[in-house]
Amino acid sequence: MGLGVNGPSVVVLDYGSGNLLSAQRALERAGAQVTVTADREQALAADGLLVPGVGAYAACMKGLTAVGACSLIDRRLAGGRPVMGICVGMQVLFERGVEHGVHTEGCGQWPGVVDELTADVLPHMGWNTVAAPADSVLFEGVRDERFYFVHSYAVRSWVLPAGGGAFRDPLVTWTDYGERFVSAVENGPLTATQFHPEKSGDAGARVLANWVATL
Repeated sequence: MGLGVNGPSVVVLDYGSGNLLSAQRALERAGAQVTVTADREQALAADGLLVPGVGAYAACMKGLTAVGACSLIDRRLAGGRPVMGICVGMQVLFERGVEHGVHTEGCGQWPGVVDELTADVLPHMGWNTVAAPADSVLFEGVRDERFYFVHSYAVRSWVLPAGGGAFRDPLVTWTDYGERFVSAVENGPLTATQFHPEKSGDAGARVLANWVATL
């Protein structure tokens, strides 16, 4: 599965949030050469940028703003350079998040609002399946597997219009927990998962390897 010591370079963005070590190790097992840093030039130069995230949306956005992450992501995507968000690192790619009545602006790469799931038990913690599009690259070989989720908030509707962009229409993956929510997006150079691939065993390792193979 690995690409060896000469694999693509990936920066795991260190902004004070996220499972940095587990993400680093998982990406290294997937064949990437990984650096954990907030250095802007290294993050721009890398073949791939991974944005992790755990905890509250507002706290993550505060950390991301401190390191200029939204403009960094903008600049990478303008050049077609891959970015991947995980968990809250996915959520911040949308317009805004609402937690406990607090509205926080996100990076705004996609329209949509992150808000609380409607479910009998929160957080949604544990293993769940996904419904990925037939032509998904991210889920190649693991379409029927389970992935590990830990969250109470999600995007419950996809509102980006189809067509008209520089890339093909986004591939949106869904999961059910009390209601349907977006669990992954593949949108040209921008990829994201609501679940934690670095905590999802062999299936998650394959997802990361599939992403690394595109870099």
